[in-house]
Amino acid sequence: MPASLESTSARATSRTEGTLLDVALEGPWRLDGETPRWTELVSGARPASVRISADRVSHWDTSLVAFLGEAQRWCTDSGVPCDTSRLPQKMRVLSRQFESALRTCGHDDHSQSLVVEVGLSTRYFGRQMRKFLGFVGECWIDTVRLVTGKAGLRWPDCLAEMQRCGAMALPIVSLISFLVGVTLAYSGSIVLKRFGGEIWVADLIGVAMTREMGALMAAVVLSGRTGAAFAAEIGSMKANEEIDALSTLGISPIRFLVMPRVLALGLMMPLLAMYANCLGILGGMAVSYLTLDIPPAAYWVEMLTIVTVQDVAVGLIKAVVFGIIVGITGCLRGLEAERNASGVGNAATSAVVTAILLIIVADAIFAILFNAIGL
Repeated sequence: MPASLESTSARATSRTEGTLLDVALEGPWRLDGETPRWTELVSGARPASVRISADRVSHWDTSLVAFLGEAQRWCTDSGVPCDTSRLPQKMRVLSRQFESALRTCGHDDHSQSLVVEVGLSTRYFGRQMRKFLGFVGECWIDTVRLVTGKAGLRWPDCLAEMQRCGAMALPIVSLISFLVGVTLAYSGSIVLKRFGGEIWVADLIGVAMTREMGALMAAVVLSGRTGAAFAAEIGSMKANEEIDALSTLGISPIRFLVMPRVLALGLMMPLLAMYANCLGILGGMAVSYLTLDIPPAAYWVEMLTIVTVQDVAVGLIKAVVFGIIVGITGCLRGLEAERNASGVGNAATSAVVTAILLIIVADAIFAILFNAIGL
């Protein structure tokens, strides 16, 4: 079923060889001329495989790239393998980038029913969860090998990452934690003043910071600061084929790139959470002294009557888990990044969004779990 126009225009002819649809492209493919459409070429056909060749193309521009991108997208959506080995290398690369850009920009068919859209979204979510859990499993295997002495770790890299995500994050964590303590104190005092219980602001700040806000705010800050940096750095390495070089040399990218970063965040997050707790309590103390006339000594003594070691331990456990989540998410998105500049940016954005989502989910699970066991 040929889709040919004049002899001086672009042509796309197809012939069937068994279950194979062989598509031959010919003529000059120009944006200012008439070009065939892939949907018209395969209308009503469902081949088992597709092969495309362009041996007789005299001239081509982005019109041919758009045609090939449309063809590859149709094959991907239909589950049909597409053989483009007979095309020039540059033509194959550009068509793949065009097809990927179509998906990234969201030019999908939204004419399906709500049930179909929900089903497709559920299947996509399942694939992402399976991929995330597989990556977590690989990290766990490397962790076990590291603990048992069957694998080495580049400790200088780990120490460098600890400095980047620990000491260098202190200024922003200090500012955010102090302001969170100030905000909680102002908000709590509005209610407590009605009952004459201004002193209980110390209890509110102490429990909220040690159990929830200290670890949570430190994790959110690091997800935007460090998680995005991990994704961008590893994504750039993938775009420059440095990760392919490591695999070629027999070096595991997970052990070489991921483990130092995840371990650094897992070790530094509890320290940052404790630091955030102190700054948040200090912010509440400042508000209590300046607006509620509560002396710092009275504030401190009242806070110690409610905050226990269990509260601090709950916050530290959450901080460790949150740090591991931020590290794994950032590294995973970096390894999944496309090999171009926009892919690196998308990976950094996705790392932040995914990390914050998983942190909130993990915090909710911890709340239910600790309530069930009485902590």
